[in-house]
Amino acid sequence: MKESIKLVVVLTIICTIAGALLAVVKDVTSESMQAAAQKEKNDAIKKVLPTCDNDPVADAIALDVNGIVWTFFVARDSNGFLGAAFESTSSKGYGGDIAIMVGVNANGTVQAVEVLSHKETPGLGAWISGEAFRSQFVGRSIADTSWAVAKDGGDIDQITAATISSRAVTEAVKAGLDIYTAHPKSFSHISAKGAPQ
Repeated sequence: MKESIKLVVVLTIICTIAGALLAVVKDVTSESMQAAAQKEKNDAIKKVLPTCDNDPVADAIALDVNGIVWTFFVARDSNGFLGAAFESTSSKGYGGDIAIMVGVNANGTVQAVEVLSHKETPGLGAWISGEAFRSQFVGRSIADTSWAVAKDGGDIDQITAATISSRAVTEAVKAGLDIYTAHPKSFSHISAKGAPQ
């Protein structure tokens, strides 16, 4: 009986110390993890936007659409509005959520698409991060493109054996583009200094 109590006390102490150590590690690393995630996001914003003179993060515009806030990171230079970037997420990936960053130009074309995070199958769905898949969005007219995968009658070629992943990315692109095109006045008034004209 005494041995059982002793064992319970020892295990309780070990578990308490282990739990406390995990909490400390989480506190120590969470700030650096958040900083790394923010840096990755800022890098993606720069990759998908045209070269600009401003800080797109500082000049971001938030649009509340049906209770969902969409943030558009605005790029401009001495001539005015150059384009915007937005983050979009699809919950319809094969492995779960797929988060992307999309850049659009002032002329109504897609500048670039970057994949921020995904849990797709390596060697199949994970190819959504590859240049071959992402590059087919570049230069496409927002208005003149059927934003769906070819299997669904659209203009985007899906990755072989990874239609679900391809569809999720394409739908995430389309969702953000729909918000962008539905609010032209939010962007058309941006001057070289970011003030309404």
